[in-house]
Amino acid sequence: MMTNLFSIFDPSTNLFNFPLNWISTFIGLLFIPCSFWLISNRHFFLWKFIMFKLYNEFKTLMGNNMFSSSSTFIFISLFSFVLFNNFLGLFPYIFTSTSHLTLSLSISLPLWLSFMLYGWINNSQHMFIHMIPQGTPSILMPFMVLIETISNIIRPGTLAVRLTANMIAGHLLMTLLSSTGSSFPSYLIMILIFIQILLLILESAVAVIQSYVIAILSTLYSSEVN
Repeated sequence: MMTNLFSIFDPSTNLFNFPLNWISTFIGLLFIPCSFWLISNRHFFLWKFIMFKLYNEFKTLMGNNMFSSSSTFIFISLFSFVLFNNFLGLFPYIFTSTSHLTLSLSISLPLWLSFMLYGWINNSQHMFIHMIPQGTPSILMPFMVLIETISNIIRPGTLAVRLTANMIAGHLLMTLLSSTGSSFPSYLIMILIFIQILLLILESAVAVIQSYVIAILSTLYSSEVN
């Protein structure tokens, strides 16, 4: 029984006295090697088609440089990892790891830090030019540098909070509606179940969209330092 509405996001809870919550983060990795040993089927071909489309899109965003072909696999892996965890959180009794800033910041902060270090060490002139948009009046240049610096600093936080907030919002709404079902009259239960099914479909779409958003924004941030 839940002690409060936010207990579904509590990583200290356990299943059969085993603290296996964070281990659920790696459940998705168990399904990946199967494609190397099993005969290819429709699901595998669909997954390959999605990965190929993402590869072409990320490569286009990163431009034609010597690292674009290899770096895209980092963002494809990021997309796959976040997508697996978002979907696993929709199943009962599986901990939603992407609803915690601990995981989302651990993903976005090292990526952002590596982009910044690479940009300032190898393309420092380009990084300085990027702080002042073309055609900016001289009197506004100090303010533009300040604004661009702040926007660069908060990027890992916005990536992490965006993913976490979207995962929390849908789960809270579904939990809130399901907890009030016992007080509903019998003729409203079917309406509640229908609403829950619609919310589950919406959450499935959000799981895909948020994994795509964090991957595409990371790709755009990396393209700015080249």
